[in-house]
Amino acid sequence: MRKILVTGASGQIGSELTTTLRNRYGAENVFATDKKPALNELPGPFYCLDVRDAPAISQIVEINNIDTIFHLAALLSAVAEQKPQQAWDVNMNGLINVLEVSRTHQCALFFPSSIAAFGAETPAMDTPQDTIQRPTTMYGISKVSGELLCDYYYRRFGVDARGLRYPGLISSKTLPGGGTTDYAVDIFYAAITSRHYDCFLRADTQLDMMYMPDAIDAAINLMTSDSTQLKHRNAFNVTAMSFTPQQLAAEIQKHIPEFTIAYSVDPLRQAIADSWPRHMNDSAARTEWGWQARFDLPAMVKDMLENVRSTK
Repeated sequence: MRKILVTGASGQIGSELTTTLRNRYGAENVFATDKKPALNELPGPFYCLDVRDAPAISQIVEINNIDTIFHLAALLSAVAEQKPQQAWDVNMNGLINVLEVSRTHQCALFFPSSIAAFGAETPAMDTPQDTIQRPTTMYGISKVSGELLCDYYYRRFGVDARGLRYPGLISSKTLPGGGTTDYAVDIFYAAITSRHYDCFLRADTQLDMMYMPDAIDAAINLMTSDSTQLKHRNAFNVTAMSFTPQQLAAEIQKHIPEFTIAYSVDPLRQAIADSWPRHMNDSAARTEWGWQARFDLPAMVKDMLENVRSTK
């Protein structure tokens, strides 16, 4: 990677990925884009960009000699269910525009998929790398469609497209943007400010999760791995920990004993969560490119609380 473009750079993943890439490759070599007009916390080259504007993407790639694209712009799960037509437009037309630009300008492409790409018919525990994928949400449908499109562009046109199936992501740097696993970020702010949290999922809702530093490492490590060792491409199961809201609250209480949690279940997000795996098997990622998470639940909780406190 020499010249890198990040779409959706002000989002939960994008903001931290852009910073990490700029630290590693130089700020002048990492070009951030988003629909928002400014990224004050991300000094360096920035373009306002709607990923549905294919000529604009092509122009940015061409004038900056981009060779690698991290395509993160998307509507997330809960928002996508409220705006399904817009979600399809942004998630799918944006992706095919980036794939076409990658084809014509010979760029490598990273595309983040999700546990949402599975469905109720998928084995919920130890979810295989290769298994049935019949999601019931627009977000999930766009993700599994994206996996297939990326595979197609690799086989048909030789585009070096690679991707991960992310679990729920937890970050102290950027507030969540409409995902079903947002509770696992919100709970830390509530624990510190009010010592109480009302959770929108049931207490026993077990889901795969990952701390953002691991998510960023996974994306960069995959894109810098030896392509000849990859049997899979779009997309690798990756995970770091699997827990319920009740288990997360109990871990927080080890640091804040007075913290309490209650449950006001949101039927929409609960239904989405119930259709997702409880724990994915990520042995393919471990075998093919050496994936290994650094943070488990106790380490993540300790670090999150320290980071959130520092912002208050």
